[in-house]
Amino acid sequence: MQTNTAVNAAINTVYQPIEQRPVYMTVEQFSERNPAFTPSSLRNLIFKANKRQSSRDVIAGNGLLEAGAIIRIGRKVLINESKFYAWIEAQNGLVA
Repeated sequence: MQTNTAVNAAINTVYQPIEQRPVYMTVEQFSERNPAFTPSSLRNLIFKANKRQSSRDVIAGNGLLEAGAIIRIGRKVLINESKFYAWIEAQNGLVA
């Protein structure tokens, strides 16, 4: 009986109800749903998410990766809408 309970628990964590699943969108989809962010501005934020080398020193990323707001699957980049907005609020000091 314990194995059935363990299997059910694993299934429940993998298959979450639709309301609890994160919403992932491509850059274009996110921009259409949130017109305040143009595709080019989103791509700029995604580019600056990684730390990069300048002629003087290493420039730190903007925190989108650490926040879990962007997911990379091969060349495809997906944006987690709720984590993206949490990152924005953290940038402005709205989150403790």
